[in-house]
Amino acid sequence: MHDCLGWPARELVARLARRELRAQDVAQAFIERVHEREPQVLAWQHFDAAQVLAQARALDEAPQAGALHGLPIGVKDLMDTCDMPTTYGSPIYAGHKPLVDAGCVAMARSAGALVMGKTVTTEFATFQPGPTRNPRAPLDAPRTPGGSSSGSAAAVAAGMVPVAFGTQTAGSIVRPAAYCGVVGYKPTHGTLPLAGIKPLSPSLDTVGAIARTVDDAAFLVGTLAGLPLAPQPIGRLRIGLCRTPHGDRAGDDTRRALQQAADVLARGGARVAEVILPDTFASLNAAQVDIMGHEAAAAFAPELRTDSHLFSPAFAAVLASGRQVDGLRFFAAQAQARAARHALDAVFTQVDILLAPSTEGIAPAGLEATGDPVFNRMWSLLGNPCVHVPVGTGAHNMPVGVTLVAPAYHDAQALSAAHALERALA
Repeated sequence: MHDCLGWPARELVARLARRELRAQDVAQAFIERVHEREPQVLAWQHFDAAQVLAQARALDEAPQAGALHGLPIGVKDLMDTCDMPTTYGSPIYAGHKPLVDAGCVAMARSAGALVMGKTVTTEFATFQPGPTRNPRAPLDAPRTPGGSSSGSAAAVAAGMVPVAFGTQTAGSIVRPAAYCGVVGYKPTHGTLPLAGIKPLSPSLDTVGAIARTVDDAAFLVGTLAGLPLAPQPIGRLRIGLCRTPHGDRAGDDTRRALQQAADVLARGGARVAEVILPDTFASLNAAQVDIMGHEAAAAFAPELRTDSHLFSPAFAAVLASGRQVDGLRFFAAQAQARAARHALDAVFTQVDILLAPSTEGIAPAGLEATGDPVFNRMWSLLGNPCVHVPVGTGAHNMPVGVTLVAPAYHDAQALSAAHALERALA
């Protein structure tokens, strides 16, 4: 199998641009990997090798398409695609064929990206799992890949694609990346467009990337957003070790990963100090739940009228609780979030980066649930850029890692710090 499977995304695109290899050869190498791994992992909602090769041929026959020329990507099945079914993880939309691509998908294609297929999402990006298995767990003892970007994380972890789109409303990029042992990058809210993505909670929904490395994620998002996100060498960082108001929920594996990351950064010259967030932050997860539920109940009013019998019990419960959140409670939650953003700005005058848990621990056993986003909801609510970096393994040799959080609109800072941690760990 071609060694291009392991090349960094920037190197792969550079070689394709120089015509040192064909997009068809790259596509064929990744297709073979999909055929090898997909029967065990079940990461793809839609995969058609002939369709992938047709795209690759078109790229080879045309002038260089753009900054992502020939880069294979996975597209979460929450995102519309004009040439592939888009089901949003629900039987309501089985066989649904949108007329146009989602904004981020169209941007990626215009830059020359090669769409390998649609990766499995949980039902409407909430809690009802799809069939995807965590590729890091043995077949006879399956574990969840996390959600809702289940297929994207599993496909990247299994080497079936170098980078994939994900979305996060609560913990849907960071948590699956953590469970599968890959990088998850949730940009500042609003960095990439939500057009053509099935909305759950527009004030929280965020498009990002799951990738093998920090730079692969930075390359995809930076190219599309027109941002200089390539990780840079950084000076002496001030790191705030932030166990969050839910630190008691962190298991031993997560606590060890957090301490290991802090120690590695300190050895690299960073100043690490404990940060205790204001007491008011303890209720931010509840505010996130209220906002997500209230907005979801509005977003899914059409399906509620016509197809509610096809909702899973888990999704029906999300909407039922959301309908209990009236406009006053919704406004109060939004005001709470706004006040917390100001308070966090003050914290970031003392530190450059917050180092926080990504998950309670390793991926839970079984495929019936996707884990708890307890350590992610707050950051999704506040809108800050977050990068999950794998730190090592915990029980059962399963991955564990940490989240690096930067001030809003300082994504390059988060990615550079994450890259420094990634390199130091390597």
